[in-house]
Amino acid sequence: MSKTIHPIAGTIALITILSFWLSTAWSEIFAGEQAVTTVKTWVPYGFLVLLPALMAAGGSGFRLGRKMRGPVVHAKKERMPFIAANGILILIPCALYLSFKAQAGAFDMAFYVVQVIELLAGAANISLLTLNMRDGLRLSRRRTAHP
Repeated sequence: MSKTIHPIAGTIALITILSFWLSTAWSEIFAGEQAVTTVKTWVPYGFLVLLPALMAAGGSGFRLGRKMRGPVVHAKKERMPFIAANGILILIPCALYLSFKAQAGAFDMAFYVVQVIELLAGAANISLLTLNMRDGLRLSRRRTAHP
């Protein structure tokens, strides 16, 4: 079961985070304050998809990795605490703050400083999750090549 859940949940989590990031960048660069407000208002609702996907990916990955050894598995395990801490300590608080500020129409310097922090932290998590996906694909290919 974990072999099925893990890649699906991981893909959903990565696509969700990527959609947050791209929507934010697009609205800031190409659209006006109304679009930014809409994006920033909806991102916290996306947590209803993201958090269960991350929990399922993390739990199933932990279960799959329990018996596995090697540098690829080790690298995936090393990335996870940073991904989790970045999300819990930086990305979620930033998203909630930016949602509140955008809904209040307060597009001040603090909003944009936090926006930059969120984009950088989001890019870091996208990169790390992409590396984990790449390594997971390598591991699954290795498993199917040597049953």
